[in-house]
Amino acid sequence: MTENVGDFLLRRLREWGVGQVFAYPGDGINGLTASFERAGNEPAFIQARHEEMAAFEAVGYAKFSGTFGVCMATSGPGAVHLLNGLYDAKLDHVPVVAIIGQTARTAMGGSYQQELDLRTLFKDVAAEYLVEVNVPEQLPNALDRAIRVALAERAPTALIIPADVQELDYSAPKHAFKHVPSSPPGLSFGAPIPPGDDIARAADILNAGGKVAVLAGQGARGAAPQLRELAELTGAGVAKALLGKDVLPDDLPYVTGAIGLLGTRPSYELMRDCDTLLIVGSNFPYSQFLPDFGQARAVQIDLDGKYIGMRYPTEVNLVGDAAETLTRLIPLVRRKEDRSWRRTIESNTASWWDTMDMQAMVAAEPTNPMRIVWELSLRIPENAIVTSDSGSAANWYARHLKMREGMRGSLSGTLATMGPGVPYAIGAKFAHPDRPAIALVGDGAMQMNGLAELLTIRRYHRQWEDPRCIVCVLHNNDLNQVTWELRAMGGAPKFEESQALPDISYAAFAEQIGLGSAEVREPDQIGPAWERALAADRPFVLDIHCDPDIPPIPPHATLEQITSTTEAMLRGDPDAWDMAIRGLETKLQEVLPKRT
Repeated sequence: MTENVGDFLLRRLREWGVGQVFAYPGDGINGLTASFERAGNEPAFIQARHEEMAAFEAVGYAKFSGTFGVCMATSGPGAVHLLNGLYDAKLDHVPVVAIIGQTARTAMGGSYQQELDLRTLFKDVAAEYLVEVNVPEQLPNALDRAIRVALAERAPTALIIPADVQELDYSAPKHAFKHVPSSPPGLSFGAPIPPGDDIARAADILNAGGKVAVLAGQGARGAAPQLRELAELTGAGVAKALLGKDVLPDDLPYVTGAIGLLGTRPSYELMRDCDTLLIVGSNFPYSQFLPDFGQARAVQIDLDGKYIGMRYPTEVNLVGDAAETLTRLIPLVRRKEDRSWRRTIESNTASWWDTMDMQAMVAAEPTNPMRIVWELSLRIPENAIVTSDSGSAANWYARHLKMREGMRGSLSGTLATMGPGVPYAIGAKFAHPDRPAIALVGDGAMQMNGLAELLTIRRYHRQWEDPRCIVCVLHNNDLNQVTWELRAMGGAPKFEESQALPDISYAAFAEQIGLGSAEVREPDQIGPAWERALAADRPFVLDIHCDPDIPPIPPHATLEQITSTTEAMLRGDPDAWDMAIRGLETKLQEVLPKRT
């Protein structure tokens, strides 16, 4: 049988080691869909419920596998739907290859049905590499380059293939003028290392400091042993950007947890009081949570020079691999014998975790959302992968989930879009079918995207060695993060018409489609419900009703935020009384005596 363009595309993806393509069908990719059937579904066509979910699943797969993800959609509306997931990949620096159909070449420019200018549509999100394949001989180089650029730049790339081209007989590029060959699949990266003189300058700054702070981001994930050694030498505390939450475990006494609006008080205090700052693999954008300008001497290590020196006035900028750079830096760093700074960090961190325990136990109606994550943290397997959606769920993920050695976690960091929690978990399960995946999702995100993707979980879970894919819904019938933002940033009371959600039973929906479920309305039921879910032989939905009036108080609430929230209450917020009681009880836990 003659191999056509679609057949070659799938063969080449197999050669690259691609095991699945997250996709949704449509007539703009009918030629490719037929090729999946002829190829015996290798790679597997993983049918999402929506193209945006396919893109999110590819992002989740890439984040947790360490390689690239592939998504596919038809022309027109299907292509448009991919965009949000691809922007999530772009902003979090994740390699994803999008394969997109287009109207037949004979109809292009004729205002044909579902014809869009895809090159204009994708030119920003796929700015690193975007190409339309118009003849078969173009395909090997175009596909291989899309993959290599995605990996090299840690970015989304896009390949547009018109419908008629998909069905043409494949013909390889020739050794001829205006033909571009390609090479066998594969890409090997070295580990760039900054000049030795610059590393020595960085060591001098660290040696001169008395109070060293480290900010670790996702780019430090491969440098955990070096970060530990450096922290031990310098007596530093280590704060983590949210995308780097799993870089170091939270049971290390000098790891202060997340930084920023969703961060912890010890991370805030670490930055407030330090005199030296080392940033490793992070592009954390909120400079107000970093030391005051002029307070600290600073060094930054990052693989990408485009993003270095732009968040804080750094004296030495080291463009290189984090692990290799730190390996060369450490022998030049002298051990600090005065450990008073380290003792302060450890004391602040231990006190904070006690505060988190106490805040999780504050009475609420019907349950405290902090306790949901606190109870999970007591029971979570060490090989678990945790995804969080945006919204107030991200607050509790950031502050209350203790990462331990071997755990992984992520969320939509820079785009902070609603809806990726469940599809991320699906992507994680295809990356690691032998590990449990847990998605923490608000009911707004669940209604937006998650409910439908439960059907995707049901369809594919038997392919996973470990069937556990747990979706925990924080059920408060409120678009809670935006409600609090209205109060704290604009002084506006909650507007019920925009913020209230229709009430449904997520547990009943899960049961109806054959998944395990538990509906929880009592605080003491939360822990046993997690135990049921973690012991289940199938995917599981935890539908936990919780209080929308537990405030996501930042580690350092500004006078402006306090004033705005007070104004919202005075202007007739419908939950004003509950807000006041819950907020006061929660904040009091920071000053009450700690348990011993």
